Amino acid sequence: MTTKTITIIEDAYNRLKKEKENDESFSDVIIRITEKRSVLKDSFGKWETNDKEMNKISDELKDSWKRFGNHENRM
Repeated sequence: MTTKTITIIEDAYNRLKKEKENDESFSDVIIRITEKRSVLKDSFGKWETNDKEMNKISDELKDSWKRFGNHENRM
């Protein structure tokens, strides 16, 4: 197996070390932690919706933007 050497700051090392379980290598920890996450773009298009729902979401977003002082039409 090919290995790579990386440099991390001490704070990052300490955080990684806290995540480490007794029998795990640091590589194992990184793989375990990153398997739990997903990239946001991987979720695009996964939520099935209809026009009525999308219109409701759009209207609620526009109302929220108005309430928080941003009157630009973002959609």
